[in-house]
Amino acid sequence: MLELKPQCFSSDCPSRALFDQIADKWSMMVLAVLDDGPHRFNAIKRRLEGVTQKALTQCLRRLERNGLVSRHIISFSPVAVQYEITQLGRTLQQPFRELHKWTLDKLPDVEAARLKFDEAAQ
Repeated sequence: MLELKPQCFSSDCPSRALFDQIADKWSMMVLAVLDDGPHRFNAIKRRLEGVTQKALTQCLRRLERNGLVSRHIISFSPVAVQYEITQLGRTLQQPFRELHKWTLDKLPDVEAARLKFDEAAQ
């Protein structure tokens, strides 16, 4: 059984806020895109189908604030912004790979459970 310290269930626990960031809808995918190397905002947006400009901006800001992504201004004309995964962000690669593997391995089981649930609900 996964052992969590009781304070992690408290809304004011610092670990909970960080976990919320890492486990949110876009963070894991943004970090996966940046695993390939630095990218500009629009390149990240093109890779992540369905992400809005607002959602991506908020996600990148939170990742930067938490030290998982760095933001660099490129002084070309026009000025551009490039994002890169940090060393701290890279420490999430292995856990994310494991989670991705689990997702692929267990997807048939999850789909079967969904089908069973949906059939029972009708």
